[in-house]
Amino acid sequence: MALHIGSIAPDFTQESTEGTIHFHQWLGNSWGILFSHPKDFTPVCTTELGMTARLKPEFDKRNVKALGVSVDDVASHKRWTADIEETQHVKMNFPVLGDADKKVSKLYDMIHPEWNDTLTVRSVFVIDPNKKIRLIITYPASTGRNFQEILRAIDSLQLTDKYTVATPVDWKQGEDVIIAPSVTDPAVLKEKFPKGYKEVKPYLRVTPQPGK
Repeated sequence: MALHIGSIAPDFTQESTEGTIHFHQWLGNSWGILFSHPKDFTPVCTTELGMTARLKPEFDKRNVKALGVSVDDVASHKRWTADIEETQHVKMNFPVLGDADKKVSKLYDMIHPEWNDTLTVRSVFVIDPNKKIRLIITYPASTGRNFQEILRAIDSLQLTDKYTVATPVDWKQGEDVIIAPSVTDPAVLKEKFPKGYKEVKPYLRVTPQPGK
């Protein structure tokens, strides 16, 4: 079954570097990012896992749990962890799934069929507390991910869930946002956006970020 934005993230039980993960139970009421790695002891992934560990305070502020997955087993992951901590100068502080049976990689369609039957592409799934997939980004194996963009996208998702707004191109936390076209009643506009708004076009109305 192909996964799309809005799909329920497939549940699974799998071993990890921090013990058995029952995925939906592990997520609980948190957001989550599930991100795959082609294999252990690869250079780009080493930098990515280090960055994820370094950004844990930022993920925590957003109520986001990080979970890595690679098609190697947990014992291999634990050996790799030593390299990550040595080269990236950070302590690993989130679990990485062992996926030697490729159960999770297949569930989430992470296998790159044009390369071989084990190598995973760099996929990222952002999953909300209702276990729905809200964002999917896939990079080729040679291109490291931009974790600042992942944080930015999570900020947008969480903001637009709370308020009837959308975020414009290159938006960052604290910048102006766009009022959803569905909001047209003047009284509702005044109630929802007390700071006012600028009407660039009838369909393009800009307002300060709510809640700031």
